[in-house]
Amino acid sequence: MRASLSIVFVVLFLVSCQVEEEKYTARSVTYSLFQSSDFPYEGTASVRELQSGELEVELNLKGATSREQYFFPTHLHFGSYEEADAVIATVLNPIDIRTLRSTTVLGTLSDGSTLQFEDFTGFDGHIKIHLAEDGPDYAIILASGNVGKNPNSPELFDRNKVAVCTLNFPN
Repeated sequence: MRASLSIVFVVLFLVSCQVEEEKYTARSVTYSLFQSSDFPYEGTASVRELQSGELEVELNLKGATSREQYFFPTHLHFGSYEEADAVIATVLNPIDIRTLRSTTVLGTLSDGSTLQFEDFTGFDGHIKIHLAEDGPDYAIILASGNVGKNPNSPELFDRNKVAVCTLNFPN
């Protein structure tokens, strides 16, 4: 009985792993998110292509967590992180302070376009993670980083040049 129960668990494990692997193609790219304020948060933004052709953006931060429920708002913007009033391409799912993770399947961007994997790697954009949804803490950018065709290296990143964004969408 124990042997057959063990075999059932092994088969279930293997099947669940196979389903997860089939969700994605082999195409993915990861960008660094750099500490952008006095709050010590940094991390990565991983973009993976789903079998459907859609893109999934997974954000992972390193920094202080909490047991309290709190979410850091996150945006994908057009342009580089230095650009003032950079237009929001899309609002990403907020990062949960308990796990420091967020996952978003990209849909249509604010300019009406959609991105395939090749489009994203050539995209002129950046990601910003805010401390708060509104008020004075909205101006505090915890982490940010260029994505797509924009340079994304620690040597070129200057947190003093991170522009505070407004909730600016194209007309």
